[in-house]
Amino acid sequence: MPDNSKDELRNSTQPLTYADAGVDVAAGNSLISRIKPLVARTHRDGVIGNIGGFGGLFELPVDRYHRPVMVSGTDGVGTKLKLAMDLDQHTGIGIDLVAMCVNDIIVCGAEPLWFLDYYATGKLNVVQAETVIAGIVEGCLQAGTALLGGETAEMPGMYSGEDYDLAGFAVGVVEKADIIDGSAVAAGNVIIGLFSSGPHANGFSLIRQITDQRNVKSSLGDTTLGQALLAPTRIYTQAVAAVLSSYQVNAMAHITGGGITENIPRVLPADMEAVVDRSRWELPEVFTWLQKQGNITDQELLKTFNCGIGLAMIVNEPDTQAILQILADAGESACVIGHVAEAIGEPAVRYL
Repeated sequence: MPDNSKDELRNSTQPLTYADAGVDVAAGNSLISRIKPLVARTHRDGVIGNIGGFGGLFELPVDRYHRPVMVSGTDGVGTKLKLAMDLDQHTGIGIDLVAMCVNDIIVCGAEPLWFLDYYATGKLNVVQAETVIAGIVEGCLQAGTALLGGETAEMPGMYSGEDYDLAGFAVGVVEKADIIDGSAVAAGNVIIGLFSSGPHANGFSLIRQITDQRNVKSSLGDTTLGQALLAPTRIYTQAVAAVLSSYQVNAMAHITGGGITENIPRVLPADMEAVVDRSRWELPEVFTWLQKQGNITDQELLKTFNCGIGLAMIVNEPDTQAILQILADAGESACVIGHVAEAIGEPAVRYL
């Protein structure tokens, strides 16, 4: 039978409300009340006021910087969200969101200061939204950054039911003289790879095509396939800061979309190449499974996924062992994955 409810609503003499249009303002207010204590946990020196205002306030730490340069980055979680919704597992998605933003700015040498999030949905599920934001809070705590504010948008007609999307925005600061831009990279530099926790938040359109006809609840080693795919992105802020406090780092690359193949060249000068030895680390089981099930070539795998390396750090060769020890002390697994060599033309990766 035809649905005449919209026509009846349109022809009704009753006054319309925002709730009639599918937007529950009370639910939004309830969410704010529930997350205020969570957000307060992320407050650090510089935060002024609390959430709920029209803008977030942060006092720059000019006492610690002579020529401060602001560094910003924005990102989302992509179609990894779809897998989280399919499995009704939302805890780690907020960590992913923070990680994708802060890992981008720390490779410039920046100290993350604050973070903003944007949560959009067709129909606000307060419990689900609180779970996601609790993950954002956890990500901010790991990164040492303040959750300064955010936006929750209920948009019926734009999103289906309780489906949601996420975006984030991170701001940091770096001393101008300490900006890491790759200009110091030289032949003979060593490339250290910091291990990832899984696919992080990249390549999920391909992952979902591979897993579409398969049971993501099936076993994969000591976990399930779904849990391995949804493992939150590692946040490297504290480890990177520990290294930078003692040693020079010539360049860093966050290994995101484009994989190792496309991200390391972004921080290399012209006429340089990254020589990466794939035998230096073991391809994690989740990537082995994806490659086999999707019949993915090595070339495609390396330019789509991080393949176990979440961040690449290019350092001076004499500092290598000391830096590896600092990373280990900071809780990161890492190893030497290659070196920088002279080449002709645009920067590239050459695999051994």
